[in-house]
Amino acid sequence: MARPAGGAQDQSEDTLPSTPRAVIWDMDGVLLESADLHYQSWVEVLQDYGLTMGREQFEQTFGMNNRNLLRAIFGDRLSEEQVAEIGSRKEARYRELVRGRVQALPGVREWLARLSREGWRQAVASSAPMANIAAILNELELWPEFDAVLSGGRLPLSKPDPGIFLQAAAALGVPPERCVVIEDGTVGIEAARRAGMRSIAVTTTHPAEELRGADVVVDRLDHLAEDAFDRLVENKPG
Repeated sequence: MARPAGGAQDQSEDTLPSTPRAVIWDMDGVLLESADLHYQSWVEVLQDYGLTMGREQFEQTFGMNNRNLLRAIFGDRLSEEQVAEIGSRKEARYRELVRGRVQALPGVREWLARLSREGWRQAVASSAPMANIAAILNELELWPEFDAVLSGGRLPLSKPDPGIFLQAAAALGVPPERCVVIEDGTVGIEAARRAGMRSIAVTTTHPAEELRGADVVVDRLDHLAEDAFDRLVENKPG
C-alpha cells in the first residue's frame, strides 16, 4: 500500500520535497506489546510436536522470521515441511489470540500523526507474515497512517540482514541515510545499522543495555524528545 507523503512543512532544507525523510516502524514491541501472545502461540503449537521453547530462547530469536527462528532453536531436527506447517499453525493461533486483546503502545498514535503532519514518509517493516501485519493494523486501526507496509516473512534472510529496511526505503523513495528505524530488538537495531540508517530503540522486550547499538534508547515513545527524529537525520548530537 502506498500514498503520497504530505503534511506541514517549514522552510528548512530537510523538509523540502527534494530531501524526503522517512520513519520505518517495526511492529511487534513497537506498535504494540505482543511478545507474550507470540510466546504463548509457540508453546501451544510446539507441544503438539513434542517440542519445547524456553522463554530465553524465544527472546533471543524474537524478530526473526519463522523459518530462521525454528532453525536457530531446533537446527535440522525439523524438515522443511514441518517448519512450514509449524510456522503456519503458530501464526494462525497468534491471530486468534490478538482479537480484541491488543492496543497501541504509549506515544505511537501521537508520533504517527505528528510525523505525517511534518511530511515524513512512514512504513511498517516487520518480519511477521503479512496476514499478521494486516490483523494487527486492522485491530489498531492504523492502516491509513502508513505509506508502505512490508513483510519479511518470505525473505531468504531475516533481521539482522538489512534487506527489509532497504526495501522499505526504496518503497518510500527515501535514501537510507534519511531513514530512522524504530525497533525493540537487538537484531532489528543491527539490521538498521547495516542498512546505513539511524535508529531508536524502545525497551519493550529488551533491557537498555542490550540495545546500546541504537542511536537513542527510550522506555516509551512518549518519552522521546520533540526533536528526536530531526536530530537523527540531521546528525546532531543529543
